[in-house]
Amino acid sequence: MHFDQRTQAALRDVGLDDAAIREASDAVAAAVERDADRLQDFFDRDVIYSDMEMAHSAGGINEHAVEYLDLFTHGSDLRGYLRFGTWGVPVEGGRVLSEEVVELSLGPTVHDRVRFAADGDALR
Repeated sequence: MHFDQRTQAALRDVGLDDAAIREASDAVAAAVERDADRLQDFFDRDVIYSDMEMAHSAGGINEHAVEYLDLFTHGSDLRGYLRFGTWGVPVEGGRVLSEEVVELSLGPTVHDRVRFAADGDALR
Protein backbone atom coordinates (compact mmCIF):
# COMPACT_ATOMS: atom_id res chain seq x y z
CA MET A 1 0.00 0.00 0.00
CA HIS A 2 1.48 3.31 -1.06
CA PHE A 3 -0.94 5.64 0.74
CA ASP A 4 0.02 6.76 4.22
CA GLN A 5 -2.34 5.91 7.07
CA ARG A 6 -4.04 9.33 7.08
CA THR A 7 -4.78 9.08 3.37
CA GLN A 8 -6.08 5.52 3.79
CA ALA A 9 -8.37 6.66 6.62
CA ALA A 10 -9.67 9.57 4.50
CA LEU A 11 -10.35 7.23 1.58
CA ARG A 12 -12.26 4.89 3.90
CA ASP A 13 -14.21 7.88 5.26
CA VAL A 14 -15.44 8.70 1.75
CA GLY A 15 -16.60 5.15 1.23
CA LEU A 16 -13.75 3.20 -0.35
CA ASP A 17 -13.15 -0.30 0.95
CA ASP A 18 -9.71 -1.90 1.29
CA ALA A 19 -9.90 -3.49 -2.18
CA ALA A 20 -10.68 -0.13 -3.84
CA ILE A 21 -7.90 1.58 -1.89
CA ARG A 22 -5.45 -1.13 -2.97
CA GLU A 23 -6.61 -0.73 -6.59
CA ALA A 24 -6.09 3.05 -6.41
CA SER A 25 -2.64 2.52 -4.89
CA ASP A 26 -1.69 0.13 -7.70
CA ALA A 27 -2.95 2.65 -10.28
CA VAL A 28 -0.74 5.38 -8.76
CA ALA A 29 2.31 3.09 -8.84
CA ALA A 30 1.62 2.17 -12.48
CA ALA A 31 1.27 5.85 -13.44
CA VAL A 32 4.62 6.66 -11.80
CA GLU A 33 6.29 3.80 -13.68
CA ARG A 34 4.85 5.08 -16.99
CA ASP A 35 6.12 8.59 -16.23
CA ALA A 36 9.57 7.22 -15.38
CA ASP A 37 9.68 5.41 -18.73
CA ARG A 38 8.56 8.53 -20.61
CA LEU A 39 11.12 10.69 -18.78
CA GLN A 40 13.97 8.28 -19.52
CA ASP A 41 12.94 8.19 -23.19
CA PHE A 42 12.83 12.00 -23.23
CA PHE A 43 16.42 12.24 -21.95
CA ASP A 44 17.70 9.68 -24.45
CA ARG A 45 19.43 12.38 -26.53
CA ASP A 46 22.84 14.03 -26.64
CA VAL A 47 21.77 17.59 -25.82
CA ILE A 48 18.94 19.01 -23.75
CA TYR A 49 17.96 22.55 -22.73
CA SER A 50 16.84 23.75 -19.32
CA ASP A 51 15.71 26.78 -17.37
CA MET A 52 17.97 25.74 -14.48
CA GLU A 53 19.62 28.54 -12.53
CA MET A 54 23.33 27.83 -12.62
CA ALA A 55 26.33 29.42 -10.97
CA HIS A 56 28.38 31.57 -13.32
CA SER A 57 25.44 31.87 -15.71
CA ALA A 58 23.52 34.92 -16.82
CA GLY A 59 20.29 32.94 -16.53
CA GLY A 60 17.89 32.10 -19.31
CA ILE A 61 18.11 28.86 -21.24
CA ASN A 62 21.06 26.52 -20.68
CA GLU A 63 22.34 23.76 -22.95
CA HIS A 64 23.50 20.46 -21.40
CA ALA A 65 25.27 17.43 -22.79
CA VAL A 66 23.34 14.44 -21.41
CA GLU A 67 25.05 11.20 -20.43
CA TYR A 68 22.00 9.46 -18.91
CA LEU A 69 18.93 9.65 -16.72
CA ASP A 70 18.61 6.64 -14.44
CA LEU A 71 15.30 6.41 -12.56
CA PHE A 72 13.66 3.94 -10.23
CA THR A 73 10.19 3.92 -8.72
CA HIS A 74 8.68 2.67 -5.51
CA GLY A 75 4.97 3.28 -5.14
CA SER A 76 4.43 6.97 -5.76
CA ASP A 77 8.14 7.81 -5.42
CA LEU A 78 10.28 8.52 -8.47
CA ARG A 79 13.99 8.95 -7.79
CA GLY A 80 17.27 8.56 -9.56
CA TYR A 81 20.23 10.40 -11.02
CA LEU A 82 20.69 12.72 -13.99
CA ARG A 83 24.21 12.71 -15.38
CA PHE A 84 25.38 15.51 -17.65
CA GLY A 85 28.72 15.58 -19.47
CA THR A 86 30.76 16.83 -16.51
CA TRP A 87 28.44 16.66 -13.48
CA GLY A 88 25.28 15.08 -12.16
CA VAL A 89 22.47 15.59 -9.70
CA PRO A 90 20.00 13.39 -7.79
CA VAL A 91 16.43 13.36 -9.07
CA GLU A 92 13.68 13.45 -6.44
CA GLY A 93 10.59 13.50 -8.67
CA GLY A 94 9.47 14.36 -12.15
CA ARG A 95 6.56 14.78 -14.50
CA VAL A 96 5.83 15.08 -18.18
CA LEU A 97 4.39 18.53 -18.91
CA SER A 98 3.95 17.98 -22.67
CA GLU A 99 5.57 16.09 -25.51
CA GLU A 100 8.13 18.92 -25.70
CA VAL A 101 8.77 19.77 -22.03
CA VAL A 102 9.34 17.75 -18.85
CA GLU A 103 10.08 18.81 -15.30
CA LEU A 104 12.38 17.18 -12.77
CA SER A 105 12.70 17.96 -9.09
CA LEU A 106 16.44 17.97 -8.57
CA GLY A 107 18.12 17.35 -5.25
CA PRO A 108 21.31 18.52 -3.60
CA THR A 109 23.31 21.18 -5.33
CA VAL A 110 20.27 22.34 -7.32
CA HIS A 111 17.30 21.94 -4.93
CA ASP A 112 14.73 23.12 -7.45
CA ARG A 113 12.18 22.08 -10.03
CA VAL A 114 13.72 22.42 -13.46
CA ARG A 115 12.06 22.29 -16.86
CA PHE A 116 13.86 20.53 -19.71
CA ALA A 117 13.19 20.56 -23.45
CA ALA A 118 14.74 19.12 -26.59
CA ASP A 119 14.43 22.58 -28.17
CA GLY A 120 15.35 25.68 -26.16
CA ASP A 121 12.49 27.65 -27.75
CA ALA A 122 9.99 25.39 -25.96
CA LEU A 123 11.15 26.93 -22.64
CA ARG A 124 10.61 30.56 -23.66
